[in-house]
Parts: sequence; structure tokens; C-alpha cells
Amino acid sequence: MKRALMKSALSWGGGMALLLCAALAQAQGLSWDRGLRSDAPDRYTVVRGDTLWDISGRFLRHPWQWPEVWQVNPQIRNPHLIYPGDVVYLYDCNGRPCLGLERGQGEVRLSPEVRRVPVREAIEPIPLDAVRHFLRDHRVVDDPEALHELAYVVAGNDRRIISGAGDRIYARGELQRGLRYGIYRVGDRYQDAASGELLGLELISIGRARAERSEEDIAIMEVVSASQEVRNDDIVLPLEERELVSEFVPRAPDHDVQGTILAVPGGVRFIGRLQVVTLDRGRRDGLETGHVLQVEQQGERIVDPRTGESLRLPGTDAGLIMVFRPYEKVSYGLVMQATRTLEVGDRVHNPRRGVGVAQR
Repeated sequence: MKRALMKSALSWGGGMALLLCAALAQAQGLSWDRGLRSDAPDRYTVVRGDTLWDISGRFLRHPWQWPEVWQVNPQIRNPHLIYPGDVVYLYDCNGRPCLGLERGQGEVRLSPEVRRVPVREAIEPIPLDAVRHFLRDHRVVDDPEALHELAYVVAGNDRRIISGAGDRIYARGELQRGLRYGIYRVGDRYQDAASGELLGLELISIGRARAERSEEDIAIMEVVSASQEVRNDDIVLPLEERELVSEFVPRAPDHDVQGTILAVPGGVRFIGRLQVVTLDRGRRDGLETGHVLQVEQQGERIVDPRTGESLRLPGTDAGLIMVFRPYEKVSYGLVMQATRTLEVGDRVHNPRRGVGVAQR
């Protein structure tokens, strides 16, 4: 018995339901005995602070499989958005589990229009505050050789060696009057451990400055803000467009991805949930925002008690990482789950589609 989920007919009326299943689920989606949590609720009311990952984890054994039971109703405006007060419910969809959404008080049906109450904010796919803070302070230059062509600080005002907010500095390069720029310092050099290929350079934000005027290729700039002292040879770059996609959903990569955790910005050795990591795979490897990768820790090396051979035990699944900012050769990802302490060098790959039986 599918827990009497055919009561979903009550949720179809009035045009207030958002259907989150169908075509994709029919093609490759979950069945009642695969992928659903055994303790999945029939209904869940969204509260402030929830994320898409949190909600999907209440229903699915693997939160990244959310798209397989979610196909939006095109008749609903902004159907990807879920608000506090909305109710996510589970029901039968032609023999397969589907998820639907009953709108709370954020939208009122006024045929043929939908009136929005602007004070409500849609929930985020993952905890984006930590990600936004990180992206303000970190970026990657794909081609290290390009650094020689970028603008840079050549001097501080009154021969100062270091400068701070409110000071004027001199920078050499093509800078446009009136625009604000970021000031950066080179951090980690990201290098492929196997091939030795240089994958990119981490740039750490020092502050921001506004170009006031230029004489030939020397620009006079005012430091608007600074988290560290501005020094000679610091790099000056246009502020990167780092608007986060607010509607992406967790999903597995479309093809096989094999890589490793390359680094942890900030130099932390041991890694836990909601920490940012750098992966040695990027856009050229097919990674996109929202892709989820499984972390596998290398098995221990032992000695065979009979032959004396040195053997490596099979690896252990230790967590999940979601990519939030892919560059050409590397990506930044957020650790969404960690069943063990993760470390630099741990392997990442496509998540396994484990089979779980839902007792319904």
C-alpha cells in the first residue's frame, strides 16, 4: 500500500499545486522501492532557514536525485521557487513517487494574474551566505601567464610602502576612470598532482579601489575598502561578476568525472561539512554549477598475511560536494555531507546510485 497517497487528488485543485515529477521520472526516475527514505514524510511544511538540499534530504536517500522526481508545472510563474509556509507533499504519479507543492500565502490566485507578496524570500538551494562571503574574497586566474598583462600597484601616496582605506595609490595598467576595481594578492598555485600541469592561481582579495584619473598608463586610485594592507605589486582587476544562480538544483554530472580535492582555501588541513574546497576539475571536464560529486577516501595499505604482498584496501565513501563556482581547470565546491573527516587528496567522482528500499 502506498500509504494512501492517492489522496493527492486533494492537492490538484485550484491551480495552487506545483507538480514536481513526470517525464523525467518516467524516463529514469525513482520507483517506490528505490531511493526514497524509509521515514520520508507524506507532507513537510517549509520553514525559514530551510534549503533545497535540506528538503530533498527529508524525502530522498540521495538529495542530489531531487530533479528525478521534480518536473515543474509550466503554468505556474517562477515554479522553481519554494517559500517558507509552502507544503511539499509526496504522492503517487502513475506508479512512481512524485513531489508536489502547495503554495502558502506568498501567491494569491487572481485569475488570470498571480499577485506576489514581495516580503517573502524564496529558500536557497544550499546555504549561500558562506558561499557569497567566500566569493567576495577568492577568485582564480586560469592562465597564470596572464598575470604579467594585468594592472598592478606600483606605489603608495607619499612613498608609503603599505596603504589602507582612504589612501591613494598608483597603479600601472589600463584602468577606466570612475570604475571600481578589486585589489588582489596571489595565493595558492593549483597544480595537477599527476601531470604537473598548472591549473590556475588563487587570488585573495585585499580590498577595493576607485580609479580617479590617469596619466599615460599610470592611474591614481583611492582605496575604498581594505581587509589587509595594500602593497606594491598587488594585482588590480575589474570586479568579477559573481552573481550566484539562485535556482540551481543538485544533480549528478552528465558524464563520468574523476578528480581529487586539490586544496582548502585558508590552509585548513581537515575538512568538514559546509567548508569550501578546491577541486582539480573544471568546465573543461564538464563540471557545472550544481553538480554533486562523491568523496572517496583511499583505503589503508596492508600486508597480505599469507603472501607478504602490500595491498590497498577498497576506498570508503566519505561525503558529498556540490560545485558552486567552476573555472576552466578547477572548481570551488561546498561540502554538503561528511561522514568522516575529509582531507586534501581525497578522490571525487560521480555519486553512486545506491538502491534503498522505502517501507511503504
